[in-house]
Amino acid sequence: MSNNSKELSVFSAYVADLLEEKADQYNQPEFIPHDPISIPHRFTRKQDIEIMGFWAAILAWGQRKTIINKCLELSQLMDNAPHDFVLNHQESDLKQFLNFKHRTFNATDTLYFLHFFQDYYRQHDSLEYAFSSHLKKGDVTVENGLIGFHDLFSDSENFPARTRKHIATPLRKSSCKRLNMFLRWMVRKDDKGVDFGIWNEIKPAQLVCPCDVHVDRVARLLGLIKRPVTDWQTAMELTASLRSLSPTDPARYDFALFGLGIEGFATPAILPVRK
Repeated sequence: MSNNSKELSVFSAYVADLLEEKADQYNQPEFIPHDPISIPHRFTRKQDIEIMGFWAAILAWGQRKTIINKCLELSQLMDNAPHDFVLNHQESDLKQFLNFKHRTFNATDTLYFLHFFQDYYRQHDSLEYAFSSHLKKGDVTVENGLIGFHDLFSDSENFPARTRKHIATPLRKSSCKRLNMFLRWMVRKDDKGVDFGIWNEIKPAQLVCPCDVHVDRVARLLGLIKRPVTDWQTAMELTASLRSLSPTDPARYDFALFGLGIEGFATPAILPVRK
């Protein structure tokens, strides 16, 4: 074996061990209170978890404390019973949402989300169908589910053009980090108590790792990503690298990459950066 091959072998082993260690460290209940996933953890009813989990994921940009506070505000506006509210609210109940805003997400977006939820949950028991019904036999990832959900979400004469930017799709080359994070919450199953694992039609093996700024930076340092830009293909490249470590649960390492990013991880100088 050449010196270069030996160096890459050592580095690959280092990466695998590091990701395993950090995934175990951060995939713990202590992770919950300071993360947007704490919002759906306030509920026990499946539909409430779905609705508030979806909203928490979509609003997840900026400081985590602010994200959590805005989601709590939304929950309070729905009387802390989101499923009951979206099914049964009247027109007069919507006035209180006119002042809701988080960054570029405003009242127009909020009202359409409520419209979508009401229309959808009057026909379906779970939000999973909105994604899983678009998957095809043999799909390795949730790509078709994300594309289909985007089209379903926007398929209304009341759909505001401005709201499209809040629901990503691979067809626009987005990394879909927020939707992938939401799917991780709903789909992944383990005994750690962080992710919910309440959906069954989508398999953990099909999940795509959310590619946020922390994950992206650390993944590049570890040689898990080579693509120079961050888009859907980058998320797929990262997930393929992680699938080589865990074919049935690649998104598990989202905990590790995100945690390392928060820690300010830098590649040790004694090991080569994989090219």
